[in-house]
Amino acid sequence: MKTLKSYEQVGGNASATNEYAVVKKPSEGKNILLTVLLSLIVVLIVLGNSVVILAFIVDRRLRTRSNFFLLNLSICDFLVGAISISLSIPYTFNGKWMLGKFLCKLWVTIGYSTTTASAYSVVLISYDRFLSVNKAVLHRSLQKRHSQTALDMTLVWILSFLVYGPAALLWEIITGTNNFPEDSCQAGFIETWYFILGASTLDFILPLLSLSFFNLRIYLEIIKHSRKRHNHSTSRFSKVKAIAPFTLANNTVFSSPQTNEKGDNNSVPCMDLKITSDSAQTPERSDGHKNSNKLSQDKKAAKSLAILVSVFIGCWTPYSILVCIRAVCKGYCVEYFYLEIAVWFVYANSVINPILYPMCHKSF
Repeated sequence: MKTLKSYEQVGGNASATNEYAVVKKPSEGKNILLTVLLSLIVVLIVLGNSVVILAFIVDRRLRTRSNFFLLNLSICDFLVGAISISLSIPYTFNGKWMLGKFLCKLWVTIGYSTTTASAYSVVLISYDRFLSVNKAVLHRSLQKRHSQTALDMTLVWILSFLVYGPAALLWEIITGTNNFPEDSCQAGFIETWYFILGASTLDFILPLLSLSFFNLRIYLEIIKHSRKRHNHSTSRFSKVKAIAPFTLANNTVFSSPQTNEKGDNNSVPCMDLKITSDSAQTPERSDGHKNSNKLSQDKKAAKSLAILVSVFIGCWTPYSILVCIRAVCKGYCVEYFYLEIAVWFVYANSVINPILYPMCHKSF
């Protein structure tokens, strides 16, 4: 469970043989402060993501493939606030888990699964934007395939559960060990460095590499389209400019000075002629206008996605690095204070995400 108690041993019953450094129980003043801050975070996360979820229920315009992936991320963040952090409040304040072993395992499983699903949802959002920019025809064909959208979202949750869920539920049975006191609620694998490194690879390193790949490809594709559009515009202006359209009334006479034998000037009447300007766009101009709008939309979407991804990476990188280091060195080389700060950054991600959604869709 990625909470403030995940790597902290509290209370007088903490095992002295535990390989992790024992952290003293926080003072009552600190407990009160943490409780207030955690409660505030829960309110912000739950309210912010509830608004997003409610918007999907009320506004049918939001129900597109791309926005459903945002909804999936919002559900993850909602569960983080409503379950993971909210249940950690009495645990933080009392220093003891008093809800029983079954709820402890369920809490740990939900906590790890939802945070992993959050990472996978960001990858799915980036993949969808990658298809929109780089594989536009395929992306358009997927818009009406709601079953595929539902399958993608379901796979996110299944894979997220498989990373930590079985281990969180069955670790004691598999290993036959329990190094934690009865009033503590922690994942049994928290001390197993090779499991932590493997799981961190699946829930952070691989998503990070995927995000880097998709966003780099999006950026390069937009640059290529921008250059192509610039070159096309340059080639159009380099052509000989056509004479501006104009209109002549009927019976207009063009006079050409001609001198007869007597020296008189004659006017040669032209045939009735009327030239009008055609205001309709040519197919080439129409396609160029559409391409320009598509490029502008892609740029805006890429910028909003880049912000969403950057916030995710910024919030999760400190925690993921510290937890791996702490697992390898058995908790002695990383002070709990720094890990505590890293966990707060993780919480902040669930608070910030709902604020970023309007950048992805103006109807939010």
